[in-house]
Amino acid sequence: MVEDNRELAELIALRFNAEGSALDWESNGQEALQLLRHKQFDLVILDINLPGASGVDVLNDVRARNDNIPIIVLTARSNIADRINILDVGADDYLTKPFDFGELAARCRAVVRRRSGQSSNLVIFGKFQYDRRAKRVLIDGVEVELQAREVQLLEVFLSNLGRVMSKEDVADKIYTFSQAPSLNAVEQTVTRLRKKLEGSDFAIRTIRGLGYLASANER
Repeated sequence: MVEDNRELAELIALRFNAEGSALDWESNGQEALQLLRHKQFDLVILDINLPGASGVDVLNDVRARNDNIPIIVLTARSNIADRINILDVGADDYLTKPFDFGELAARCRAVVRRRSGQSSNLVIFGKFQYDRRAKRVLIDGVEVELQAREVQLLEVFLSNLGRVMSKEDVADKIYTFSQAPSLNAVEQTVTRLRKKLEGSDFAIRTIRGLGYLASANER
Protein backbone atom coordinates (compact mmCIF):
# COMPACT_ATOMS: atom_id res chain seq x y z
CA MET A 1 0.00 0.00 0.00
CA VAL A 2 1.25 3.46 -0.94
CA GLU A 3 -0.51 6.06 1.19
CA ASP A 4 0.85 9.16 2.93
CA ASN A 5 -1.99 9.48 5.45
CA ARG A 6 -0.53 7.58 8.40
CA GLU A 7 -3.81 7.21 10.28
CA LEU A 8 -5.61 5.77 7.25
CA ALA A 9 -2.67 3.54 6.31
CA GLU A 10 -2.36 2.09 9.81
CA LEU A 11 -6.09 1.39 9.92
CA ILE A 12 -6.07 -0.39 6.54
CA ALA A 13 -2.93 -2.37 7.46
CA LEU A 14 -4.49 -3.41 10.77
CA ARG A 15 -7.63 -4.68 9.04
CA PHE A 16 -5.82 -6.57 6.28
CA ASN A 17 -3.33 -8.12 8.70
CA ALA A 18 -6.22 -9.21 10.95
CA GLU A 19 -7.78 -10.97 7.96
CA GLY A 20 -4.58 -12.89 7.30
CA SER A 21 -3.01 -10.76 4.55
CA ALA A 22 0.58 -9.54 4.80
CA LEU A 23 0.48 -5.85 3.88
CA ASP A 24 3.50 -3.54 3.59
CA TRP A 25 3.16 0.24 3.69
CA GLU A 26 5.12 2.98 1.92
CA SER A 27 4.26 6.69 2.25
CA ASN A 28 6.49 8.20 -0.45
CA GLY A 29 5.76 7.83 -4.17
CA GLN A 30 9.40 7.92 -5.27
CA GLU A 31 10.40 5.26 -2.76
CA ALA A 32 7.43 3.17 -3.86
CA LEU A 33 8.69 3.43 -7.46
CA GLN A 34 12.05 1.97 -6.46
CA LEU A 35 10.46 -0.73 -4.33
CA LEU A 36 8.15 -1.88 -7.12
CA ARG A 37 11.07 -2.08 -9.54
CA HIS A 38 12.96 -4.54 -7.34
CA LYS A 39 10.37 -6.54 -5.41
CA GLN A 40 7.28 -8.50 -6.41
CA PHE A 41 3.89 -8.06 -4.79
CA ASP A 42 0.47 -9.62 -5.39
CA LEU A 43 -1.46 -6.33 -5.41
CA VAL A 44 -0.92 -2.59 -4.90
CA ILE A 45 -3.29 -0.16 -3.16
CA LEU A 46 -2.17 3.24 -4.42
CA ASP A 47 -3.04 6.78 -3.35
CA ILE A 48 -2.84 9.52 -6.01
CA ASN A 49 -1.60 12.53 -4.03
CA LEU A 50 1.80 11.48 -2.71
CA PRO A 51 5.09 13.19 -1.83
CA GLY A 52 8.09 12.37 -4.03
CA ALA A 53 6.08 11.12 -7.01
CA SER A 54 2.36 11.04 -7.65
CA GLY A 55 0.28 7.90 -7.87
CA VAL A 56 -0.09 8.56 -11.60
CA ASP A 57 3.72 8.59 -11.90
CA VAL A 58 3.87 5.26 -10.10
CA LEU A 59 1.18 3.82 -12.37
CA ASN A 60 2.93 5.02 -15.51
CA ASP A 61 6.25 3.55 -14.39
CA VAL A 62 4.76 0.16 -13.51
CA ARG A 63 2.83 -0.19 -16.78
CA ALA A 64 5.76 1.11 -18.89
CA ARG A 65 7.72 -1.89 -17.60
CA ASN A 66 4.86 -4.19 -18.69
CA ASP A 67 4.29 -5.17 -15.09
CA ASN A 68 0.68 -6.38 -14.87
CA ILE A 69 0.44 -6.35 -11.08
CA PRO A 70 -3.16 -5.51 -10.02
CA ILE A 71 -3.43 -1.88 -8.84
CA ILE A 72 -6.36 -0.30 -7.02
CA VAL A 73 -6.21 3.48 -6.75
CA LEU A 74 -7.51 5.48 -3.79
CA THR A 75 -8.46 9.01 -4.73
CA ALA A 76 -10.18 12.03 -3.24
CA ARG A 77 -10.96 13.26 -6.77
CA SER A 78 -14.64 12.92 -7.63
CA ASN A 79 -14.41 14.40 -11.14
CA ILE A 80 -15.39 11.78 -13.73
CA ALA A 81 -12.58 12.88 -16.09
CA ASP A 82 -10.00 12.23 -13.36
CA ARG A 83 -11.41 8.75 -12.71
CA ILE A 84 -11.41 7.93 -16.42
CA ASN A 85 -7.78 9.04 -16.64
CA ILE A 86 -6.84 6.81 -13.69
CA LEU A 87 -8.29 3.76 -15.45
CA ASP A 88 -6.77 4.70 -18.82
CA VAL A 89 -3.33 5.11 -17.27
CA GLY A 90 -3.51 1.49 -16.11
CA ALA A 91 -5.38 1.12 -12.81
CA ASP A 92 -7.50 -2.01 -12.48
CA ASP A 93 -10.02 -0.27 -10.23
CA TYR A 94 -10.41 2.75 -7.97
CA LEU A 95 -12.19 3.87 -4.81
CA THR A 96 -13.14 7.43 -3.95
CA LYS A 97 -12.34 8.58 -0.41
CA PRO A 98 -13.96 8.17 2.05
CA PHE A 99 -14.67 4.48 1.51
CA ASP A 100 -15.74 1.41 3.45
CA PHE A 101 -13.03 -1.14 4.25
CA GLY A 102 -15.33 -4.01 3.33
CA GLU A 103 -15.68 -2.60 -0.18
CA LEU A 104 -11.90 -2.14 -0.50
CA ALA A 105 -11.32 -5.75 0.55
CA ALA A 106 -13.98 -6.98 -1.90
CA ARG A 107 -12.44 -4.99 -4.77
CA CYS A 108 -9.01 -6.41 -3.92
CA ARG A 109 -10.39 -9.95 -4.10
CA ALA A 110 -12.14 -9.15 -7.38
CA VAL A 111 -9.08 -7.79 -9.22
CA VAL A 112 -6.93 -10.68 -8.00
CA ARG A 113 -9.59 -13.14 -9.21
CA ARG A 114 -9.76 -11.47 -12.62
CA ARG A 115 -5.98 -11.57 -13.04
CA SER A 116 -5.93 -15.29 -12.13
CA GLY A 117 -8.86 -16.10 -14.41
CA GLN A 118 -11.29 -16.93 -11.60
CA SER A 119 -14.87 -15.68 -11.42
CA SER A 120 -15.78 -16.67 -7.87
CA ASN A 121 -14.43 -16.48 -4.33
CA LEU A 122 -15.27 -20.16 -3.98
CA VAL A 123 -12.47 -22.60 -4.84
CA ILE A 124 -13.54 -26.25 -5.17
CA PHE A 125 -11.33 -29.29 -5.84
CA GLY A 126 -13.27 -32.51 -5.26
CA LYS A 127 -13.78 -32.80 -1.49
CA PHE A 128 -11.85 -29.57 -0.88
CA GLN A 129 -13.69 -26.23 -0.74
CA TYR A 130 -12.32 -22.81 0.21
CA ASP A 131 -14.20 -19.51 0.46
CA ARG A 132 -11.74 -16.64 -0.02
CA ARG A 133 -14.18 -14.12 1.44
CA ALA A 134 -15.03 -16.05 4.61
CA LYS A 135 -11.53 -17.59 4.91
CA ARG A 136 -13.30 -20.90 5.47
CA VAL A 137 -12.21 -24.42 4.49
CA LEU A 138 -14.52 -27.42 4.14
CA ILE A 139 -13.37 -30.96 3.46
CA ASP A 140 -16.17 -33.30 2.43
CA GLY A 141 -18.61 -30.80 3.93
CA VAL A 142 -16.88 -30.60 7.32
CA GLU A 143 -15.27 -27.29 8.34
CA VAL A 144 -11.55 -27.31 9.08
CA GLU A 145 -10.34 -24.70 11.55
CA LEU A 146 -7.26 -22.84 10.32
CA GLN A 147 -5.07 -20.32 12.12
CA ALA A 148 -4.38 -16.96 10.44
CA ARG A 149 -0.90 -17.98 9.25
CA GLU A 150 -2.28 -21.25 7.86
CA VAL A 151 -4.88 -19.28 5.89
CA GLN A 152 -2.09 -17.11 4.47
CA LEU A 153 -0.12 -20.19 3.43
CA LEU A 154 -3.17 -21.80 1.86
CA GLU A 155 -3.87 -18.71 -0.25
CA VAL A 156 -0.23 -18.55 -1.34
CA PHE A 157 -0.33 -22.17 -2.50
CA LEU A 158 -3.72 -21.77 -4.19
CA SER A 159 -2.28 -18.87 -6.20
CA ASN A 160 0.75 -20.93 -7.20
CA LEU A 161 -0.64 -24.36 -8.08
CA GLY A 162 1.84 -26.50 -9.96
CA ARG A 163 4.74 -24.20 -9.20
CA VAL A 164 7.62 -25.21 -6.93
CA MET A 165 8.10 -22.57 -4.23
CA SER A 166 11.17 -22.40 -2.02
CA LYS A 167 10.83 -21.70 1.69
CA GLU A 168 12.24 -18.25 0.98
CA ASP A 169 9.53 -17.64 -1.65
CA VAL A 170 6.83 -18.63 0.83
CA ALA A 171 8.30 -16.55 3.65
CA ASP A 172 8.45 -13.53 1.34
CA LYS A 173 4.70 -13.88 0.70
CA ILE A 174 3.54 -14.19 4.31
CA TYR A 175 5.86 -11.85 6.23
CA THR A 176 5.83 -8.06 6.07
CA PHE A 177 9.00 -5.91 6.03
CA SER A 178 8.63 -5.29 9.77
CA GLN A 179 8.57 -9.01 10.58
CA ALA A 180 11.60 -11.28 10.77
CA PRO A 181 11.10 -14.18 8.31
CA SER A 182 11.52 -17.58 9.93
CA LEU A 183 12.10 -20.51 7.57
CA ASN A 184 11.68 -22.91 10.48
CA ALA A 185 8.27 -21.38 11.25
CA VAL A 186 7.31 -21.73 7.58
CA GLU A 187 8.19 -25.43 7.67
CA GLN A 188 6.21 -25.99 10.86
CA THR A 189 3.15 -24.15 9.52
CA VAL A 190 3.26 -26.07 6.24
CA THR A 191 3.37 -29.31 8.24
CA ARG A 192 0.31 -28.29 10.28
CA LEU A 193 -1.61 -27.17 7.19
CA ARG A 194 -0.76 -30.34 5.29
CA LYS A 195 -2.01 -32.46 8.20
CA LYS A 196 -5.30 -30.52 8.41
CA LEU A 197 -5.90 -30.99 4.66
CA GLU A 198 -5.27 -34.76 4.69
CA GLY A 199 -7.98 -36.70 2.89
CA SER A 200 -8.93 -33.77 0.66
CA ASP A 201 -8.20 -33.23 -3.04
CA PHE A 202 -5.66 -30.49 -2.31
CA ALA A 203 -2.11 -31.50 -1.45
CA ILE A 204 1.20 -29.84 -0.59
CA ARG A 205 4.29 -31.91 -1.34
CA THR A 206 7.84 -31.28 -0.18
CA ILE A 207 10.32 -31.35 -3.07
CA ARG A 208 13.65 -32.20 -1.49
CA GLY A 209 16.20 -29.44 -1.91
CA LEU A 210 13.76 -27.16 -3.73
CA GLY A 211 10.73 -26.38 -1.56
CA TYR A 212 7.02 -27.09 -1.89
CA LEU A 213 4.62 -28.00 -4.66
CA ALA A 214 0.84 -27.59 -4.30
CA SER A 215 -1.49 -29.60 -6.51
CA ALA A 216 -5.22 -30.24 -6.74
CA ASN A 217 -7.45 -33.00 -8.03
CA GLU A 218 -10.33 -31.34 -9.86
CA ARG A 219 -12.44 -34.50 -10.21
